[in-house]
Amino acid sequence: MTATSTASTTTVARAPEARATSGTARAYLRHVAGRLGGASVSLLAVLVTSFFLFRIIPGDPVRTMTHGRQVSADQLAALRRQFGLDLPLWQQFTDYCGKALTGDLGTSYQFHAPVGELIAEKLPATLLLTGVAVVIYSAIGLWLGTRSAWRHGSLGDKLSTGVALTLWSVPSFWLGLLLIITFSVGIGPIPGLFPTGGMESGDETGFAYVVDVAHHLVLPVLTLVAVGYAQTLLVMRSSLLDEMGSDYLTTARAKGLRDDAVRRRHAVPNALLPTVTMVFINLGHVAAGSILVETVFSWPGLGGLFYQALSVPDLPLVQGLFVVFAGAMIVMNLLADLLYPLLDPRVGR
Repeated sequence: MTATSTASTTTVARAPEARATSGTARAYLRHVAGRLGGASVSLLAVLVTSFFLFRIIPGDPVRTMTHGRQVSADQLAALRRQFGLDLPLWQQFTDYCGKALTGDLGTSYQFHAPVGELIAEKLPATLLLTGVAVVIYSAIGLWLGTRSAWRHGSLGDKLSTGVALTLWSVPSFWLGLLLIITFSVGIGPIPGLFPTGGMESGDETGFAYVVDVAHHLVLPVLTLVAVGYAQTLLVMRSSLLDEMGSDYLTTARAKGLRDDAVRRRHAVPNALLPTVTMVFINLGHVAAGSILVETVFSWPGLGGLFYQALSVPDLPLVQGLFVVFAGAMIVMNLLADLLYPLLDPRVGR
């Protein structure tokens, strides 16, 4: 056989493989385009919802801001004109959407500052608190969920599942109050070991400041971890139990692989898809934080800011925070959807 015929044969053999690769790439691009379109529609729906949802809250923002002071009707009217509350609802809506699409979330009624700046100021504290909590309870949930499923029916499985279900049903604010009473105020022989709230003592610098912030982090992070890890554990356990009766695991064992290797190399990767969704949803919660936990522990993040905004109601601030919270969830769901085909090529075809 000549060199020319050999090259020709090789080219023909590689043609189906090239077409398959090209088809997979096109399918993935269609998947990406569809998910991006869905995410864009969802963001527009969030803008519409954020405007109308908080206008059904009872209360007059102007009267709330001037509560306790003698204000004439002319002054109230001037304030409503200043904040654009005298305009027809449809005009308020179009103005809001137009500004939001350019990144302008308006000006806070009570703080008299751009909403974007207020959110940027409080965001690091929320990212620190919920970011640390999400990393910890996702790791714990994945580990315990895998062990519980692989040894389902054992005493350890029953104990870990029972504890997870119990903590999952506990309101986070109630658990936070219990931890404050027990470990901050002190009860019986247990002394008060941790601060009752806040993010820092205010008189530390350098490494001592880092230690001080970590000291303030312990109880709110413990609250979020105790309530949050259960969901990841239960999803991972259920997903892995569905995989355990599959034929490919029997084949892997028949080839002589150890039980740990079968679990680590075969069962767990195939059970990860539902858990990946849960982890990305938890990452979406990093921006939202936990309103109740931040309020209970007086944590200076977006959750506490949202609570303050609702009490007025400070409509631009509430709307801006709602858009940020919902937008973070949409982006994380989008990233999870884009990751699925890479974990399992059957998705998106």
